[in-house]
Amino acid sequence: MSGKPLFISLIVLFAFTSLKSSQEARSPGREAQNLGENLNPAVGTNGMVSTAHPLATKAGLDILKAGGNAFDAAVAIASTLNVVEPMNSGIGGYGTILVYDAERGKARFLDSSGKIPINVNSDVFRPPTPNYKENRRGAKAVSTPGNVNAWWAISSEYGKLKWPKLFKSAIKAAEQGFEINERIARTIKYAFSEFNAHGQKVYGKEGVPLGKGDILVQKDLAQSLRLIAEQGARAVYGGKLGKIIDRTMKESGGFLALDDLVADRAEWWEPISINYRGYKVATASPPSTAFPSLIRLGLMSRFDNARLGHNTVDYLHCFAEATKHAFWCRLAHAGDPEINPPPLEKLLSEEYWKEVVGKIDPKKAKPFSPPKVVVKQEKNTTHFVVADRWGNIVSATQTLGNAFGCRIMVERTGIWLNNSLAYCTFEPKGNPMDAHAGHRKLSGDCPTIVFKEGKPWAALGTPGGHTIGQTVPQMVMNMVDFKMNIHQAIAAPRISFAEPDLILVENRIEASIQNALKERGHHIRVVRGLGNAHGLTIEYDAEGKPVRFLGAADIRGIGLAKGY
Repeated sequence: MSGKPLFISLIVLFAFTSLKSSQEARSPGREAQNLGENLNPAVGTNGMVSTAHPLATKAGLDILKAGGNAFDAAVAIASTLNVVEPMNSGIGGYGTILVYDAERGKARFLDSSGKIPINVNSDVFRPPTPNYKENRRGAKAVSTPGNVNAWWAISSEYGKLKWPKLFKSAIKAAEQGFEINERIARTIKYAFSEFNAHGQKVYGKEGVPLGKGDILVQKDLAQSLRLIAEQGARAVYGGKLGKIIDRTMKESGGFLALDDLVADRAEWWEPISINYRGYKVATASPPSTAFPSLIRLGLMSRFDNARLGHNTVDYLHCFAEATKHAFWCRLAHAGDPEINPPPLEKLLSEEYWKEVVGKIDPKKAKPFSPPKVVVKQEKNTTHFVVADRWGNIVSATQTLGNAFGCRIMVERTGIWLNNSLAYCTFEPKGNPMDAHAGHRKLSGDCPTIVFKEGKPWAALGTPGGHTIGQTVPQMVMNMVDFKMNIHQAIAAPRISFAEPDLILVENRIEASIQNALKERGHHIRVVRGLGNAHGLTIEYDAEGKPVRFLGAADIRGIGLAKGY
């Protein structure tokens, strides 16, 4: 993968489809040319779940129907996605989670990205070290996985149901198997040659990758999930699974060790937010690098988007210039809040937005000139949202980094390990984004909750690497400025900036608009799809009690939104 151009490796290609029914927003895989009038959200009166796979959605709904809350359901969803979308997240991965606690009326950010292993030597990722490029992809690129600690933290802090019950769906899917869809089959085929022997045994038959329609059975993973269900997070962070991971890393030459796992903590932080046309838009704070999504919204608040018109050349030109600047801000300012915090007071201020917008030429694109330090981002990720009858919300993005992470499956566990350190910046040595031993790992995920009149109104997010923080603002503007429902807002065509100086444009945006953007100096690359978003909205009665939930899964994926 490293030999491919960056803009290709960052694009997520998914099929485009229509809605199955008013109760289920799902995409079976057909290209559509316009939004039409059939993008009705899924509807529920007691809760809503939207995930990247129908079995994960069912797992969440089963928990809600059993009396659990959104926090319980989030653990069931995340663990099931580990099974049915194994290339994108799981026990060996990390993530960014935004929650809303309805009882306390408080949003919180849970960071499970973990810290860089204490024994890391970043010189192995730079020349003149032999095989430095290979080191960025393999065992040496594994950082501390934090997902299971995050699941435990959510359950311990907010859950209603017993921990073991939350893993029943995941264990069943792993043990009995499930049918592989085209997307998973394609990803397995792409990565299979780089799997270690354990991975090839599980994901192949007689040395040939499993294909569409085959049944993927993961008995070792089922046993690992059963152990976590019985023992809690300690099974990974110091227990049996942690010790096996430690041994695998030693045998593979990785830096991750048992001491790193024992020391890992899921950390709670205060979210950051801005006011966008009367709506409060909240997302993850540093050490996440979600803040550029708020910069984009702030810059676009200086324009009359409704007058410009949705996806017109004027609107897309303004957003393209705004998103490029916010991208520059991430490269220049991303950092650990306790070591080199971004200057958010400035970047999220009205004065700064006014200054930047004043320099945008409404008729001509400016070339992108990056700062010296360039931050990479993971490419294979998953997002889900869930809300319950009480109004609790979880909006979560989780990842392994690359598809199947470092491509090393831990023996007798079914666990894929991440390749998080591949997305550090190694030149120049010692820069803030280098692989600093013991420092927090930064993540570009952007789970978001939008508040209206003080109550959570929408929750959304998406995978997509560096496009994540560009997709989310477009969905928010679709809802606020253009009055779209959640399904229309997610389905609408979008654009994204990509290095070195490209504007990725989905092919459903009219050719005349593409040509007009080119005439203004933008370097256009047409793509089929950007991201695989999930979202929901909540309606309340006069007393502030949730009475109706609307949800949607992205038509670019094969996920499912369903209400309860």
